[in-house]
Amino acid sequence: MNRIILLGCAGAGKSTLARAIGARTGRRVNILDDIWQPGWTDAETPAFRESLHTLHADDSWVSDGNFAAVSFDIRLPRADLIVWLDRPRWRCAWRVATRVFRSGEPHQLRDLPKVLAFIWNFERINRPRIEAAIAEHGPNLPVIRLRDDREIARFLDSLPA
Repeated sequence: MNRIILLGCAGAGKSTLARAIGARTGRRVNILDDIWQPGWTDAETPAFRESLHTLHADDSWVSDGNFAAVSFDIRLPRADLIVWLDRPRWRCAWRVATRVFRSGEPHQLRDLPKVLAFIWNFERINRPRIEAAIAEHGPNLPVIRLRDDREIARFLDSLPA
């Protein structure tokens, strides 16, 4: 379990868990939201993909983010495990709404309606797309689904320090 991909709805806690795994295990953490820059368009997709190739070439990493259509063919064949944060919609919405008020947070208040709409429609639109992409690019990858803080803590405790 040297290459872990974290998936889930916006606000599920993917980046928080990725950083915790990295701190516990010493693995490099790749936060895809930090790589994909605000304001980029489809024209920047090749540069994004090139960054992903480089960051996921090593033998040990944690990769946080969905980006299924443009990243799963790169990340999933190299991964050992998928951790799916399967949090309730209300929890994701609360986390997203509160984080825009934190100092230094890159997420902006003006983007909140768009992100809340994404969360509201995640189960209907994005989850099926992500599941289909997993079936195509990583059909034999084990998937661990974590639903609450207790399951997340148990998972973290199970990792070697």
